This record gives sequence, C-alpha cells and structure tokens, in this order.
Amino acid sequence: MYSSEATQASNFVQGVDQAFLIILGISFFFLIGLTVVMLVFVYKYNKKRHPKPTQIEGSVKLELLWTIIPFALTMLMFYIGWAGWKPMHNPPKDAMEVTVYGRMWNFSFEYENGRRTDTLYLPKDKAVKLNLVAMDVLHSLYIPAFRVKQDMVPGKKDNFMWFEPQKEGEYELFCAEYCGLQHSYMYTSVKVMEDSTFTNWLTDTTMVASAAEVESPTATGRRVMQSIGCFACHSIDGSKLVGPSFKGIWGEEQTVVTGGDEREIVVDEEYIRRSIYDPNADVVDGFNKGLMLSYEGQLSEDDITNIIEYLKTLK
Repeated sequence: MYSSEATQASNFVQGVDQAFLIILGISFFFLIGLTVVMLVFVYKYNKKRHPKPTQIEGSVKLELLWTIIPFALTMLMFYIGWAGWKPMHNPPKDAMEVTVYGRMWNFSFEYENGRRTDTLYLPKDKAVKLNLVAMDVLHSLYIPAFRVKQDMVPGKKDNFMWFEPQKEGEYELFCAEYCGLQHSYMYTSVKVMEDSTFTNWLTDTTMVASAAEVESPTATGRRVMQSIGCFACHSIDGSKLVGPSFKGIWGEEQTVVTGGDEREIVVDEEYIRRSIYDPNADVVDGFNKGLMLSYEGQLSEDDITNIIEYLKTLK
C-alpha cells in the first residue's frame, strides 16, 4: 500500500511514507540482527561447550557504543517523524476551507458558500483546510490515500487538518475512532476533480434546482434523511437499531418518556418537529436518552416538511 503509485494522492504521502519505511527498515534490521546474534550466542556459549563459566569484565567502549548508536537512531527516527508531522499543522493562509461535521454515524461537509454534501468534493492541486466539528462523541477523520488522520474532539476549538489533493479520483474516507454501535457504517468518499470542474460544481445551483423540480417531496425527504445520517440509527423495515424504526409510525400511538414520566402521544407533525429540534424531550419507551442531538439550525422548513411527507409513506 505504501509504495503504490495509485494511492499517492496528496502532498503528505512522500513524507509519511518515507518516515514509515525508514523506521520499518531500522526495526527489521535490528530484529533480524539481534535474532541472529542471539542464536549464535546460544550455540557458541552453551553449557556443553563451556561447562565452567568465566567472568566477563566490563567494557567502557562497548557500553558507549550500545548507548550512543541507539540514541542516535532514536533521534533520527524522531526527526524524520517530526519533519513529516510539522507541515501538517501549518496550513496555507489561502487554503480553501470546508467544515466537517461528524456525528453518530455520518459525516457531512459544508462549503464556504453554504452548500452541504455527504461526499467530500475537492479541487486538484489546491490546498484544503478541513475544520472539524464533533457533534456528539469522539470521532477521527481518516483518508488513507492522503495519509492524513485527525481526531474530532467535541468542544475543541481550532480542530483542523489540511492537505493538497494531487490526483484526480475517488478515495475512501472513514471514521477511525470507535464511536458506538454503528461505527463501521461511518464512511463516505472523497472525489478529487480538476479545479475548473470543481468550481463549476460548487457554484452551479441548476443541478440542485433541477433535482428539486423532478423529485417528489417523499423522495426529497428520503434524500435529506440519508444525507444527515438518520438511517444509521433508525430502520425503515421495522427492525430495532439504536433508535426506533420509522416503519408505520405515522399517525400511530407511541409510549414516550417525558421528564421521567410515561405518556401516550400520536406521531404527527408536531411530534416529528419536536423530535428533530429537541430529540430528548419525548424519548420512545425502551430507548436511551441522549444519543441523538438536535438538528435545529441545520435543516430548513422545507427539509422538515419533506421528511414528514416521506415518513407518511412508510407503512
């Protein structure tokens, strides 16, 4: 993987791979060397050959040798690692900024013009700074082909990573920190394109408008729910996940816990809106409180309306 031309897709690949290969080479050298020396000593100095032990005098030269050489190698490995790490924390001032929101269990990406996607689209040969925001628990954004990984810590300010994509293509992006039951589903992709193509994609609203015109409200509602990760916790086939299933809930009575007391409610527009904006106010009986965070400020009124229309179809 580390020598594969196809995966060398960012400006940090060379530094990371160089550090990895040098440290790996030093480790293998000493692993093999010490193993050989140990086997030679076991054979040469076994009890049958030397039934009477002899006293070995100390050697200042030898002690200096096995102290100075390992120290020098350790400092060399430290320097190589530091030289590869330092540039990762000094993004260019003109880097394009994208805000990454991580929550159980999906990523979403917001560009400077307000456009949001669930796939990371990037221009080739242009510095990109990702501002990382963890909405609930600890996550870690990892793009193997770019050789970059950064923890997303809830509440941490100035939490970022940067890189410069250098090859067009589609690459894996996933969470590398265990974050709960559906952690393995927290992945998406990075699509790198020519700068002009990316600029057209970023500024072109006709595709979004066309999609909105041809989609029914129910299809739009499903697309919105997919993009914000609803289906990571809620099924549509009646199976129980982290949260209750959406199948057949519209217009039905549900037992919820409100302020520690159980009560019966009917799943209607008011309840859906309250569940989106204040998800821990009325928790369906049998499920845990505190796993879902509010989407207030992240969804428009049209988004909410379309979600409701979609939920009505799940009989």
